[in-house]
Amino acid sequence: MTFEERTLWRVIRNNALAGLHFRRQQVIAGFIVDFYCASARLVIEVDGPVHIDRKDYDAERDQALSELGIRILRLRNALIRENTAMALDRVAKEAEHALLREPELESREK
Repeated sequence: MTFEERTLWRVIRNNALAGLHFRRQQVIAGFIVDFYCASARLVIEVDGPVHIDRKDYDAERDQALSELGIRILRLRNALIRENTAMALDRVAKEAEHALLREPELESREK
């Protein structure tokens, strides 16, 4: 894990962020994601320099995950390094939004 991934993991592990359970390096549909919260169907991707050369791969992965109803939140390394609190706030808000949408999606599927 990168420094930024370790920084984020220290804070979100053990249900420490709003009681959400995240797994790291989770395999979904054959792709490895940085962090995944199943209850919110939310992936967090920490984007650093390696992603500059992987735009096609990232787009393919994002499309596959989106088709499964999984939301992707991308956080840049600089944000985590320079303002971890803001990065965590974005994660919490995105998860809350996803959790609020879940009953709406279930009612449409019935």
